[in-house]
Amino acid sequence: MRSLAYGGDYNPEQWGPDVHAEDMELMRVAGVNLATVGIFSWAQAEPAPGVYEFGWLDGHLDRLAEAGVAVSLATMTASPPPWLARLHPETLPVLADGTRLYPGSRQHWCPSSPVFRSYAVRLAEQLAKRYADHPALALWHIGNEYGCHISRHCHCEISTAAFRDWLRERYGTLDALNSAWSTDFWAQRYGQWDEIHTPRAAPSFRNPAQQLDYLRFSSDELLACYLAEKRVLDDLTPQIPVTTNFVPVAKTLDLFKWARETDIVSYDSYPDPHDPASVHEAAFSYDVMRGLKGGRSWLLLEQAPSAVNWRTRNGRKPSGGMRLGSWQAVAHGADSVLFFQWRQSRGGAEKFHSAMVPHGGRETRIFREVTELGAELAARPELLGSVPERADAALLLDWPNWWALELDAHPSADLRLLETALAHHRPLYDASVACDVVPTDGDWSPYKLLVVPNLYSVDEDTAARLRAYTAAGGTLLMSFFSGITDAHDRVHLGGYPAPFRSLLGLRVEEFDPQPDGSWREEIVLEGAEAVASFPDGGPSVTRHTYGDGVAWYLGTRPDPAAMRALFDRVRAECGIEPPEPDLPEGVQVRTRITADGRPLRIRIDGRDGSVSVD
Repeated sequence: MRSLAYGGDYNPEQWGPDVHAEDMELMRVAGVNLATVGIFSWAQAEPAPGVYEFGWLDGHLDRLAEAGVAVSLATMTASPPPWLARLHPETLPVLADGTRLYPGSRQHWCPSSPVFRSYAVRLAEQLAKRYADHPALALWHIGNEYGCHISRHCHCEISTAAFRDWLRERYGTLDALNSAWSTDFWAQRYGQWDEIHTPRAAPSFRNPAQQLDYLRFSSDELLACYLAEKRVLDDLTPQIPVTTNFVPVAKTLDLFKWARETDIVSYDSYPDPHDPASVHEAAFSYDVMRGLKGGRSWLLLEQAPSAVNWRTRNGRKPSGGMRLGSWQAVAHGADSVLFFQWRQSRGGAEKFHSAMVPHGGRETRIFREVTELGAELAARPELLGSVPERADAALLLDWPNWWALELDAHPSADLRLLETALAHHRPLYDASVACDVVPTDGDWSPYKLLVVPNLYSVDEDTAARLRAYTAAGGTLLMSFFSGITDAHDRVHLGGYPAPFRSLLGLRVEEFDPQPDGSWREEIVLEGAEAVASFPDGGPSVTRHTYGDGVAWYLGTRPDPAAMRALFDRVRAECGIEPPEPDLPEGVQVRTRITADGRPLRIRIDGRDGSVSVD
């Protein structure tokens, strides 16, 4: 490619030869250079068990190659054909209440099913053998949006047996499991492995450690499905990179663990045009995707040219909105701008999901804007091979902590990690200060500021690293309800937050969630100074010198204006400045570094829709 990848999901099996010919012409007009092919084509490629029909796909890949369009070829395993459920009903997933899910939608498979995995791997193998040397093949796309529908759905006997095996591998002995799960509470102590089940429907609160391990297991089982296909592709086509597309940031999968197994991180972005906050939410998601590979670029594999089909009210993107959103992704590290999908479907559940070629064809606003954006991206070849500039600020995100924080039987059911993370990311975003999102086992040393929202569940090793980071001169900003439990949801004893008392210079006497959903803590100072206070005089925000660094603590969530003022103060103290002074609201600036070391500053003005790259 001579410029950033541009295109979308191409589903020619939905159309006939006349449309196929027009597709090639319109792709040329729109500047398409990459198409994702075959996402939901399993039934066409394998109409009966072991009967493979690839002639139709040969023709499409040949035409794309002749048109100069590279292909991201899917393994087609996201949606099995109906015959698999007919022959093997045990492959269908089961809900916690025992309800079995059936075909007629998509992702109707049990992640633990060895039968499903064997059929999926066999199909991936056939595709790799046939197309290994095809000139169009540039990228493998395994599955589709893992965890979107069956992240925690399967409680069948196969999944239960797999869960027990996973627990044996994790704990080794029942005594170790009983200790980790605190099973002396409520007489839950297990004497045999086959007494353990997935957390199915129960009379009251489920064991929190059991729930937490089941969430780990669910992410790992889906990852095992992905890896089974990836091993085949790596063996047969080692020269072709492999990816899978992550859904809009959610707590279903441990993405830092998943990202280690992808050659390129890919993401599907669907901000809501009716929600003004969605612009910031998209930016945060892009920072997460960049952080999954330590600051490397990533692929925007799906977005909508305009409206989607799955919200209660599916608003269209206004004129120019698709362009600004695309440039926002590029500014935050995307090396591609792709859409779902190329041509809008005539039937099916997504027929009202917008596409690059709408039902109205080329004489539409959407296709005109798609064509204009294609030309605009092609005119900036220097973006190809550029990388995002390293940030001075980072935000800590940990999926097991996310799972643990939102378990039931907590002081408040209102705490949501994504909401808290966004609230702590927003002041940096509004100031146009780049912020990387980093894992608990990452390298934090390059960052002047490390933001840690609601780190409720933390092991001693991570706590020690946070103390060492601060003592070495870093600035830490930690929010409430942090340092409460270990990896098994057992409380750290010694007074809240036990692992961080010396670091923060305080003790939390009690949690006091309020009727309006806000949070406050009764804080006792043990060396920290109160920077802000609650109306009754109790400390709400504190600052504590620790070694050569500083640790800030928020015993509540300030309103957005107060949060911005606090972050501005913290930034100034640790020497982090915006790329431009006094940036107006609605203007964002990010920098990418070209292959030859030249900075490219991308300035996006949401007020008038202008974009500049210099």
